[in-house]
Order: sequence, then C-alpha cells, then structure tokens
Amino acid sequence: MKRILFFVFCLLLLTGCGGTIADSSYEQITQEAAKEMMDTQDVIILDVREQEGYDSGHIPGAILLPVGTIDEDTAAEVIPEKDSTLLVYCRSGNRSRTAASNLAELGYTNIYEFGGINTWPYEIEQ
Repeated sequence: MKRILFFVFCLLLLTGCGGTIADSSYEQITQEAAKEMMDTQDVIILDVREQEGYDSGHIPGAILLPVGTIDEDTAAEVIPEKDSTLLVYCRSGNRSRTAASNLAELGYTNIYEFGGINTWPYEIEQ
C-alpha cells in the first residue's frame, strides 16, 4: 500500500511540474546547432547584452534586445510574429536563459537559447 501511495504522490508531483514547464519553455541547444539553424533557416538572432557588449562584437545579423528591456512592447518591435524562430545569446549564457524564459512567458513559442558569445567559435562582427 505504501508503494502505491508513493507512486501516486510522485506521479502527481511530476504532473504538476510538467504543466509549469510546458507553459513557459524554451530549448537549450549547442552553438553548433544554432549555427546550423542560422545557415539553413529563417531565424531571428537576439543578442540580449547591453549596447556596449553588442558593440564590442556580435554574431552577424544579430539584433540587440537587452534582457532588462524585454517586455511586451519592446519584444513586439523586434519580433512581431510570436511563432518566429528565435536564437538567443548573451556573453556567458546567464542572461540568455533569463531572456528566453521572459520571451516564453510573453507567448513566443520557438525559442532556442545557445549560451554565450565568449565561447562562440564562428564569425563575429564589430
């Protein structure tokens, strides 16, 4: 009987967590996967650092959208379609995870976070 109750408890706990994750999620991918998407798909690349970081070097084609400025209005200016494929990065990966989560909460559905530019092995422009 104890095993059955334990199983039911675990099942309920996992079900509750699953709903939360599904409501606001993004996918973490490798930088190699992000580069492949950039080369083969129509994507929006978001650099979520501040202007100074962006100016010091960014991925070609990236649009600056600092994580601290992300709200419904600023996101809509840069990303008018909520089903656009978004590739999000920052310097080390911390802000990009926050930004990806914020965008998911705003209703964006195709969000891929790939860490930071400090380990980006491909082209950077200034």
